[in-house]
Formats: sequence, structure tokens, C-alpha cells
Amino acid sequence: MPSTVPICVGLVERIGLDDAIIKHKIYNGSEEETLKFTLDIPDQETGLNEVNKLLTHTHFGVIKNTDEIAAVGHRVVHGGEFFSTTTIITPEVKEELKKTFQLAPLHNPSSYKGIEVAEKIFANATQVAVFDTAFHQTMPAEAYRFALPTSYYKDYNIRSYGFHGTSHKYVSEQANTYLGKTDTNIISIHLGNGCSITAIKNGQSIDTSMGFGPLSGLIMGTRTGDIDPTVIFYLVNTLGYDIEQVSNLMNKRSGMQGLTGYSDMRDITKAINEGDAEAKLAYDMYAYRIKKYIGSYAAALNGIDAIIFTAGVGENDVMVRQLVCENMEYLGITINTEENSTRKPGLREINKPDAKVKVLIIPTNEELEIANQCFALLQ
Repeated sequence: MPSTVPICVGLVERIGLDDAIIKHKIYNGSEEETLKFTLDIPDQETGLNEVNKLLTHTHFGVIKNTDEIAAVGHRVVHGGEFFSTTTIITPEVKEELKKTFQLAPLHNPSSYKGIEVAEKIFANATQVAVFDTAFHQTMPAEAYRFALPTSYYKDYNIRSYGFHGTSHKYVSEQANTYLGKTDTNIISIHLGNGCSITAIKNGQSIDTSMGFGPLSGLIMGTRTGDIDPTVIFYLVNTLGYDIEQVSNLMNKRSGMQGLTGYSDMRDITKAINEGDAEAKLAYDMYAYRIKKYIGSYAAALNGIDAIIFTAGVGENDVMVRQLVCENMEYLGITINTEENSTRKPGLREINKPDAKVKVLIIPTNEELEIANQCFALLQ
């Protein structure tokens, strides 16, 4: 750092299984070397120790020992109301992190474990927490409060927090650089297996679609997005579901998976091309939900300078971008069909030349954003 070019990247997948996968790629000038193998990795500590072996390997390594690592950045999904900025991890911070476990029981306990393991392996490094929710801490109360009795907010911290903040922050800053100004109204649309949309005014989040947890808002790969809460009462009181069954239905069996049988947009596109009417309806629903949010955020922002498509679906799915942007002329959104259909690397415009609103594809880079925030914090 501050160079943005990585010297190695990697991933450990399927931790807890005997066929876990480790990928490790090193960059040597213009050449790349990649390792990929399976291994029994029962827990995070085993996984990170294997990573350390690769980082210090005589051929595939990029450091001599862990003392060369100055900082380790940890993505923490939920910071609650405790953390609004990137934070150096201290014993006091770790105690506060424990209080967020109830807000993100599937994510934050694992993040905490990762921190403790990294403290052992990279003992001389500064451990830094980067929170998915931090970027959204600038939302005004009228955006983040729910219409529940005030005590539920004050006593239990029940409010909208928002997620994908690291991604939305990164791509919106890239957009501001491209536009050559910071006093902007931007709508950032992160479309992957999880999806969210954020209204960003002058570099600050003022509203976002995900709320108390990452279930609300846009239709996602396996998650419902917004749904009438009365459906939950009906499932429980009339159909006999318990709360765990409801959670499993709405988090893992709904969204595009529930509508089509597929969670991967490539499979759904193939089904549409083969004449599957349900797959086409699902695509239309997916795009329509995004359009509704664009309209509401255009009102909240009092106009739009740019719309950003990012993440796996946002960056690569031509049809989604086309469906979202068509029939939006009233808001100044018009799309160049040829540009939208042409694959190009990096940031690019896909709006018509005379369009009032820029429509941008910006590849997200959450790892770089985490690294940048760690580097800035340590200066």
C-alpha cells in the first residue's frame, strides 16, 4: 500500500467439511501462478494456518514471516449502533462486538472468531474491523427508524442498519471520481446473490433497502426481499409453520430460487431463452422491484446524477440492466442498448450520450476498500 495492485489473492471455502477448497494466486509481474487443492479444514483457525503456510511458502509465498504484515482487515457484517467507522480492534472493542451477536447471529460470531485466530497468527499486526453497516450510519432518523413503540428502538436497538456498505461506499466514490465532483446524487445498486440499493447524497448514505437484517428490500437469489408481514402471521397461525420454518422459507427457499427453481441468473436466463414463462415473470418482478426503489430514492434525493450497477449480477447481466432502465425517460434515464450488450473491463457508461442521468457499470472491490480503509486508519 498505497498501491492498489495485489501481490496475492486467495480464498478458503467450505470450512467445516473434509473437502474444503483453498485457492491461492500470486502475481509476479505480468505472470500469474495459481494453486487450488482440497483439504480437511474443520475450523477457521486451521484454515488461516493453511493460508499462513501459503503466504510464507518458499515458492508460492509472498512474505518471509508474519511480522511483515502491518494490518489485518476484518469484514464485520453488523456494527449495530456501536460502530460507525472503521475501528482498530482492542479488548474494549471486542467486548462491544460481542453485544452485536444478537443482531447478526449467523455472521458476527464467526467474524469474532476470525479476529481471535488472526490475533494469534499475525500477532504483531494491527487488527482492524471494517463494518458493512458503517457506511449507512449517516442515514437520518426518518429513514432508519421503524414505526414501532420508541422503547423497542431505545431498549433493543431495533432499527434499519443496512448492509453491503463497503461495496456501496467503494463504487460511489469511484463514480464521484469519474463525474469529477462530490456534490452528487447517486443510486448504487448492488446485485449479487444478496441485493441492495442505496441512495447516496454528497458521498453519504441517506437510505438503503436492507434493514434490521439482510432480508428486506430487493428480490434476491434465495431471499424474499420486501414482503407483507401479514404473510408471516398467516404461515404461522393458519398453515402451522414455526418461526424457524418461516425463516428458512424466506431466507433460503424464496427469491429467484423460489420463483424459478434457480438462484443463479445464468440458469434463469437460459430458462427464459427456452420459453419458460415463470422464469420470465421472475425476471420482470426482479427488475420491477429495483425500478420502484429507484423512483422512491429519486424523490428522497431530489434528483439523480448517476445510477450504478455493481456486483456479480449488476456487472454482468445485460437483461437485468435493460429491464431496469427501460421506460424511465421521465427520470432522465435512457440506456444505450449496444453499450449495455458489449462486455468491457472496468468502469463504463451505458446511457445514451444525451441522457440526463449517467448509467454506470462499476466493478466492486470490497477487498481493496477494506485495505484502503485499514491503510488510511494507520497513517
